[in-house]
Amino acid sequence: MTKEELIVKLNDLEWEDFEVKEAKSSVPKSCWETVSAFSNTAGGWLVFGVKEKGKTYEIQGVDNSEKIEQDFLNTLRGDKFNTFIDTKQERYTIDNKVILAFYIPVSSNKPVYYNTQANTYIRRSSSDQKARKNEIDAFYRDQTFGTKTSEILSKTTVDSLSIESIKSYRSYMARFNPDASYNRLSDDQLLTKLRIVQEGCCTYGGLLFLGKREVVEQYFPDFRIDLMEIPGVSYKEASTRYTFRLGEYDNLWDYYFECFERLKKQTSVDFAVSNEGFASETSPGLEAIREALVNLLMHTDFFAPSHPRIRLFSDRLEFYNPGGLPKPLDEIKRKDLSIPRNPIISKLFRMVRLAENAGFGFDKIDHNWKAYSSYDPEYDIDFDSTTITLKLPRADNKEIEVAYTLLDVQFEFRTADHIELQHAIFRAHSKLIGNELRDTFGITSDEVRTKFGQNSDEIRTKQLERFMDIMKLILLDSFITAKAIGSLLNVSSRTIEKDIQLLRDTFIKREGSDKTGEWLLINNDL
Repeated sequence: MTKEELIVKLNDLEWEDFEVKEAKSSVPKSCWETVSAFSNTAGGWLVFGVKEKGKTYEIQGVDNSEKIEQDFLNTLRGDKFNTFIDTKQERYTIDNKVILAFYIPVSSNKPVYYNTQANTYIRRSSSDQKARKNEIDAFYRDQTFGTKTSEILSKTTVDSLSIESIKSYRSYMARFNPDASYNRLSDDQLLTKLRIVQEGCCTYGGLLFLGKREVVEQYFPDFRIDLMEIPGVSYKEASTRYTFRLGEYDNLWDYYFECFERLKKQTSVDFAVSNEGFASETSPGLEAIREALVNLLMHTDFFAPSHPRIRLFSDRLEFYNPGGLPKPLDEIKRKDLSIPRNPIISKLFRMVRLAENAGFGFDKIDHNWKAYSSYDPEYDIDFDSTTITLKLPRADNKEIEVAYTLLDVQFEFRTADHIELQHAIFRAHSKLIGNELRDTFGITSDEVRTKFGQNSDEIRTKQLERFMDIMKLILLDSFITAKAIGSLLNVSSRTIEKDIQLLRDTFIKREGSDKTGEWLLINNDL
């Protein structure tokens, strides 16, 4: 009998996971490992009276089923386990043989173990594995789900926060949530009301969100959001390990904007002006990416040894979030639950309209990404992590690549008479233009870094990326001026002039006079 045939016979069960035991005449000792593993991971069915033979199953039945059932349940409700384990049980008769099935739910009091903490197990695929120390530690942190980052750090003060980040946050709130009463408060009142500061000290959540890096690192020594762009569908197939890796920033507020700037280049966007006159970029793909990013920053377990990780492969985006979910994914979606791991961080994002009050945003990710790419998001939920994968639309499905050749983009860019429209065109086609830059001139971010020094204190990551943008704009319009580039990149023309001097004779050259000449790219042969 195969697994499928067995399931058909036991068709009342919902088979999320299961394990079979012979249990012919007594409760097998090996079942306690499975009870612990199911309780600590995602729950499952434990079936007595079935023998597994390779990939097939043989129904043997149990003798004295009443005694075996009572022995099993009494043990679960006794002192063997560190917490009470409730179960659902079913009895079946197949070919005159009795089978007992017990559903072990996922526990809210993890870790669940028997006799000693060393007997803590987790479920991996179809096997029970002994939990490592860091996995047990994660269980204990989950017992304080929603409270840990609200704790007060007694050795911090308001001076532990970044003044620039506070100003930026307040400016953003005034722009996108102008009716919020918090806009009328002083800085001290705002920080207290939002629980960034309590009793004169920072909370964990407040420090993570708006703190100075040197203070954040006192409590989170390797604080970072690890974003990398990999030129391939896997590390193995990539021509180089990565073409871009995000640098270090002060806090989550700064990281949000830096990450979003990289992520939004992966989608085509529409340009719109709000009723208040603010320019904005929108598209279902952009909304899905924004929600996935905010979800990651709001619900990460920042005390875990691993880091929040974003990977931009050529065919997909991956958001890895240390920290499991408080409830099964289907229950969170079905009931639209809102149980934030980091409530202070969640509220800070909500107050600037970057997150909603309801749920984890999964429905918003699902709907928008499906509308944009025709692919459903993929979720890999483990007891100590959540991974969201967004598959990028195939090139033949991309409106941007179907509708335009590079020449079309150049023509549209040059004839656009409004700086904001040019900005939208540039961002919408940025990835396509970058591919042309690499394929035609052999210029990549790595080559720019090689030229200027990856660890230079003078040439920072932002400047290196601006160099790449300058070359993209020159590729679009060889007659473009420093002033126009500055307007598009939101920096001064003087800054662009300095950048051009650094790029000159290595990556770009001037043909003709300063007034009537044009910029040309040169093959990058370092």
